Formats: sequence, structure tokens, C-alpha cells
Amino acid sequence: MKTYLLLFACVWLTSTARAQSGPVKVEVKHADGRYQLLRAGQPYFIKGAGGGQFPERIKAYGGNSIRTWSTDGAGKTLAEARQNGLTVMLGLDVARERHGFNYDDPQAVAAQLRKIRAEVLKYKDDPAVLFWGIGNELNLEYKNPKVWDAVEQIARMIHEVDPNHPTSTVLAGCNPPEVAYIKQRCPSVDILSINTYAGLAAIPQQVRTAGWAGPYVVAEWGPTGHWESPVTPWKASVEETSSQKAAVYQSRYEASVQKDTTQCLGTYVFLWGQKQERTPTWYGIFTEDGKESEVVDVMQYLWSGKWPANRAPHLAGFTLDGKQATDNVYLLPGQRYPVATVVTDPDKDPLAYRYELLPESTDLKSGGDRESRPAAIPGRLPAKAGASTTLTAPSKEGAYRLFVYTYDGHDNVAVANIPFYVRGK
Repeated sequence: MKTYLLLFACVWLTSTARAQSGPVKVEVKHADGRYQLLRAGQPYFIKGAGGGQFPERIKAYGGNSIRTWSTDGAGKTLAEARQNGLTVMLGLDVARERHGFNYDDPQAVAAQLRKIRAEVLKYKDDPAVLFWGIGNELNLEYKNPKVWDAVEQIARMIHEVDPNHPTSTVLAGCNPPEVAYIKQRCPSVDILSINTYAGLAAIPQQVRTAGWAGPYVVAEWGPTGHWESPVTPWKASVEETSSQKAAVYQSRYEASVQKDTTQCLGTYVFLWGQKQERTPTWYGIFTEDGKESEVVDVMQYLWSGKWPANRAPHLAGFTLDGKQATDNVYLLPGQRYPVATVVTDPDKDPLAYRYELLPESTDLKSGGDRESRPAAIPGRLPAKAGASTTLTAPSKEGAYRLFVYTYDGHDNVAVANIPFYVRGK
């Protein structure tokens, strides 16, 4: 982590923090043809991070807000937000049809409303609350539009018990049918929130094309999604390297959010932390041991206008048997193959390499549902391997991935992986 920035943040917080109790008024204002979020009467553009891990780094690098997907652990998240001068888009977990919830069951819908009302009453007066996120991607794999009636009931209830915070609901993408439903059925929803990945740059135009004239937040954005990426013949999605991700995070943000000054209230980058989803590295901009990828450098620049003093390594190439990740790599069982990694460090720091071999994940879910991490396969690469090494292909036919992690000794990392298939002789 960037120690000098963290120390600065700690000093800032110590010197400026003051006791604050009770809610802080947040409202959406429309004036001079543009929407603005006001917090305590002051303009508040969201520079947010999805996920509550490392809140001190969000503040230190120029961010100002955290997004959650439910109230699980909300007390801790809100307390850490207060300690770090951050706000929280506090998620309310609304049941999904794809998980078996029946929106034709009035008793189940009423019970859910009671549960969420209790959550709102519990947290509504916390000064860190910014606005409410009612559900996440309720339009994913759904058929029953009555879900939007339930969203309206929740939003209307929130306005009755909490006069200080706006309401929002989060869509997967920005499709005209769902936008129309929300406009027609959810008048108590103040802000449209959108999750998008490769399509971030197109969101301002998509919002307008879909007919949404009000304010919006991009509640998740990040790398090219696994469903948007090239796919091998054995159905493995090809992941961008950490350096490729850094480039698209910057270009897509600058092409969209920075140009929409009339409707966009800000964004939450995904994921400020780490998770297993298709791979252990696809969506988290930190590694499992908390090291920072080049994407974190980009976020500091986008939030603060300044690059960190020590930059993450840049991965220019990664090949297995002379082939890249998009080349549909096939290997023979038990054979040895060359591995080459090309990484440069902007600060000329000495680099260390770690390789990991995993079977291709088979625990594949949708909508970000929890997945299990495959167990690593040991003994197939030399110990203390460098930029050039060899892989002994597994003896069992099947799909695998080779990962490389390149460290600079300053808590920064470059990451890449190559999917490959071992087929019988």
C-alpha cells in the first residue's frame, strides 16, 4: 500500500474528525438543467468503491464513499466509514426471482417489507448513510414485473420513515423495458443505479435512449465481464491482464462519467477487495493477500488527479508455449512447456514472480453469487521461478489456468492468467 498516503490520511482524520451524531441530510437537486447530490447542503459527487475492504485506502487515494449490497455487517462498515470520512450507499437485500422468490405471494412480499423496514429503522440515523440501494440486479433472469411493485413499496416506506436519504434500485445494465417499468411503477425511487462493465463508456447515451431523464449512479463498473470476453472452445472465458484492465478502467471512465455533467451523480468501482468469480483475480483490484494492482493506481489518478509516488508493475506480455491467452492453448499431458512473462516496473524496483496452477473453475454462478475457489495444483513449476520458467502439464485431461503474480516489494502486483486444455496424446 502507499504508506505515505495512508499516514497523511490518518493525520487528516485525527486533526479534522469531530463527534457527529444523527443523520446528515442528503438530497437530489435539479437546477440549471443538471442533477446534483447535496450532502449537508454541499455538492457531493460520488467517488466510490464497491466493497468495504481497506476503507482507509479509499480515503487516502481520493475516494469518498463505499457501496454495500446488504446490511450484513453494516454496523462495522458504517463505523469504519465514519472513522475515515466516507459515506455509504447502504444496500438492502431484496429477494431475487432467480433464487426462487415468488412475487405473486403477497404474504412473502409483506414479510420482506417488514424485514427491510426494520433494517432501515436501525441504520437511517447513522451520519455515514448516503442513500439506500433497494436490491441488486433484480432484473437478472426474472420474468415477473411485480418485483417493481415491491421495490416501490420499499421506496415509499423509506420516504415515510427516513426523510433524510434518497432511494435507488440497481439494474443489471440499462435496458429500456426495465427503465420503463421503474418509471411507471416506482415513482418513489429517486435515483436509478446501474451495474455495467465493458459498456461503461456507452452508459450516458444508453440512459437517455432508454428514456431515463432523472439522476443516475453507476453502482458497479470494472473490467470486461466474463460474459463479454473471448471464450475458448472448451468454454473458458479469457481474462484481461491487470495492465489491460488498468487501461480500460481509465479509458471507459474518462469517456463516460467525466463527460456526463447533467445526470450522473458518480460511481462505485468494482471490486475494492478480492473475490472468486470465474477466477480469483477477475474482479478484485487487490489480490487475496491485499496487494494492489495497476487498477488501484488508475483509481487514485481518477479520484485525485495524481498518480501514486510508487507505481504498480506493468505486465506487457505473458505466454505459455509461445501462445497468449486468446490463442486457445492446447498441451499434452506431462510435457514441459516454456512460460515467459514480460513485466516492467516504472520505479525500477526489483521484481519477484509467483506462479499458480489451478483447474478451471466448475462452480460457476450468475449475478456475482458466491463461488468456491479451485484448489491449486502443486509441483508443476520450479520453485523460485523467474520471468522465464517451464510448466509441466498436468497428466489428467481437462481445462486449467496458469496464473502469474509479479511483485515489486512495495505491496504492488501485476497479474495475468492463461487458460489451457490438456488433451490426450
